[in-house]
Amino acid sequence: MQVVQWVARTRYHTTCQTEGVGLSFVVDNFERNGTQTKKNEGEARIDTIPTYDICIVGGGVNGCGIARDAAGRGLSVLLCEMNDLAQATSSASTKLFHGGLRYLENYEFRMVRESLIEREVLLGAMPHISWPLRFVLPHHKGLRPAWLLRLGLFIYDNLGGRKFLPGTRTVDLSNDSVGAPLRSDFVKAFEYSDCWVEDSRLVVLNAKDAAARGASIRTRTRCTSAEVQDGAWRVTLRGPDGSSETIKAATLVNAAGPWAEEVARNRARQNVSERLRLVRGSHIVVRKLFDHDRAYIFQNTDGRIVFAIPYENEFTLIGTTDVEHEGDPSTAKCTPEEADYLRALASEYFEHPITAEDIVWSYAGVRPLIDDGAEKASKATRDYTLKLETAQGAPLLNIFGGKITTYRKLAEEVLAELIKVMPKITGIWTAGVPLPGGNFPIDGYDALCNRLADANPDIPLKQVRRLVRAYGTEAERILEQIAKNDEQATDFGHGLSVAEVRHLMTEEWAMTADDVLWRRSKLGLLFQPDQVDRLQTWMQAAASDNRDVAAE
Repeated sequence: MQVVQWVARTRYHTTCQTEGVGLSFVVDNFERNGTQTKKNEGEARIDTIPTYDICIVGGGVNGCGIARDAAGRGLSVLLCEMNDLAQATSSASTKLFHGGLRYLENYEFRMVRESLIEREVLLGAMPHISWPLRFVLPHHKGLRPAWLLRLGLFIYDNLGGRKFLPGTRTVDLSNDSVGAPLRSDFVKAFEYSDCWVEDSRLVVLNAKDAAARGASIRTRTRCTSAEVQDGAWRVTLRGPDGSSETIKAATLVNAAGPWAEEVARNRARQNVSERLRLVRGSHIVVRKLFDHDRAYIFQNTDGRIVFAIPYENEFTLIGTTDVEHEGDPSTAKCTPEEADYLRALASEYFEHPITAEDIVWSYAGVRPLIDDGAEKASKATRDYTLKLETAQGAPLLNIFGGKITTYRKLAEEVLAELIKVMPKITGIWTAGVPLPGGNFPIDGYDALCNRLADANPDIPLKQVRRLVRAYGTEAERILEQIAKNDEQATDFGHGLSVAEVRHLMTEEWAMTADDVLWRRSKLGLLFQPDQVDRLQTWMQAAASDNRDVAAE
């Protein structure tokens, strides 16, 4: 039976993410997406090419945000991602929802204002994976004067109509705990608000909500070609097992991030005038440098800034750089020179210098910036451009640039562009609508943790709090499974249970240990090699068992 084989082949990277999904659901989903099915002697048979309103190429934050928005407006959507969700740029950010204080110097007031407004909209929709964070900006006497910093922060406080977050205050570093880790010659600082976000979980939760609204999410599935026939796109996909599939879509959306120019030219065979400037941003992670919960923003003599942020309870995250990247974006790594740059800059501020031996992990991602001719990579705009092409006979929308804070607004603008060629698109809806697990108050994290801890007294509070941070209200289902029997409670290490890994495999497209340890969580910072091997072995066996059950 072809449909059953399809379930077995794509169980972990399509909309069928719930344990025990039935064949009737899959058939109904095919029919709703325009594929006609016939039943003959108890067998389901696909007679035509699956057809969608929109095919999205790229499973980063923009692609998944667009998939969610479009599916929520009743459109049939297929999203293909050649690797895991958020495997590239969208899991390699500095993990911030922010306006971008330094962009005020580039006079990008519209972009900063839009980002600041959006910052609080997003905070309300995902209080489990995003939360307010206070930043301390020490005054460096040799750089920007104090009056200029205060003026910039006054604009930053008021440009976006701040509602929930507290404003800027002046800090005497000699009398405040935030001054303790710093060198004694820093005596004055300014403290202001921005927001933290778990970037890769943001992507996965958007994909999950899109799937719940009917979108087909295909991970490890590469778009190998796209051409227009009879007024529609025929898109060839290569799945994780190497098999090919052809689908039809009324519209093609290119959200491939740093690969967007390559997809437009080589897959869709479009001549595009826009050029991307690939800029690498690298980060280092060191053992915890301070005990308080505030972050630092440090100025440098080259005009750049670097953050030092509390990270995963036991670490400090330091980043980022702005370096021109050559070659395949998937090869991006923090170079020794970039690590030295970050260490040296942070060591100008911290009392105890940071050595190379202090680094426990580093990562890098490639920002797909619009090539606006800026002399320095740090001065290139972080804004985005949407380009709707119809010359080939079917709409193609290319997305160039963008930043994580504006992903939801970008998705709205994409759908606004597509209304020009797809009048059936309904109105906007995502503002204020929680992502999965985010249906609790902005300040309700502690209350939710306490409620679930009281209901599960045998489960360590540290594990409960981590689960709530990752899954919000959906942590309750995982905790119920852990409490149900010893097999579900089996611990791979650091509180990662069988129940949680099953959840990630069946509902969040996790297929490998890396998916679990570096994108669905950051437990990779704590896991030892033998623990990683054990987890990978178990996941391979579990995936094989599930495929066998689906094929029976």
